[in-house]
Amino acid sequence: MEQKGFKSGFVSIVGRPNVGKSSLMNKLMGENLSIITSKAQTTRHRIMGILNGENYQVVYSDTPGILEPKYSLHEAMMSYVKVSLEDADVILLVVELEDKFDQQLFERFLRIKTPIILLLNKIDLAKGSQVEDKIAYWKSAIPNVSSILPVSAKSGTNVDKILDVILEKIPDHPPFFPQDEFTDRTERFFASEIIREKIFLNYSEEIPYSAEVVINSFKDQPDIIRISAEIYVERDSQKGILIGKAGSSLKKVGMEARKDMEAFFGKKIFLETHVKVATNWRKERNKLRQFGYTE
Repeated sequence: MEQKGFKSGFVSIVGRPNVGKSSLMNKLMGENLSIITSKAQTTRHRIMGILNGENYQVVYSDTPGILEPKYSLHEAMMSYVKVSLEDADVILLVVELEDKFDQQLFERFLRIKTPIILLLNKIDLAKGSQVEDKIAYWKSAIPNVSSILPVSAKSGTNVDKILDVILEKIPDHPPFFPQDEFTDRTERFFASEIIREKIFLNYSEEIPYSAEVVINSFKDQPDIIRISAEIYVERDSQKGILIGKAGSSLKKVGMEARKDMEAFFGKKIFLETHVKVATNWRKERNKLRQFGYTE
């Protein structure tokens, strides 16, 4: 049954890698749905966060950072961006102070008819007239932007104003999802993402980018959730680094992941992890499909 005066719409959060999209998503939702690290390309999937209010439902989509694909995993990631932009009633285009208009990455937004709200992030680092100068720069670079809002995901500056701007632009429409839901993703997905976040935080070089996490078993019992996970890497040498001396590195990842899972799920967690090798999985489409990526 249609609700009179109710607003509902899809909002795509996009930008190049490492501009703070996921931090903004989590701030907007009031929940840590997207994993956050200082490394680029942390987000690999489209993650929806469903924000419900008395007379609105905003469906946020955090997407992978926009890049030029180098192999099949990148192509799958960019397909999520493409679908998210096609679905969107409003686009949040996130840039930071040092960003400049890159023809390859930003030209697509010149052709988009969907309302674009440009979020100039990391203004807590601004000096002098940098914010005003950058607002003028982006107005000139992408003239079809509906509005520009300077924000800081880190300090929270102006983040509370984003929802009001969105609600001005999304249509009157009944909710797309039940109003007690807050994401389209499963508990297994969030368990795998928490483990992957810890890999990004604890390892350098190629290890985080070569690692994929698969949850084999997720048993939710009255007092505990028992989780069995497999971590895949591309080479035997990476497997050795991931495990560490006498298993010390993998143990640290497991302890940190378990702690975050207990906070996220609100229940005691038993977590076991195993490391396996899936050679060149990022470049092989059949392995990507097995790991839940679609193009």
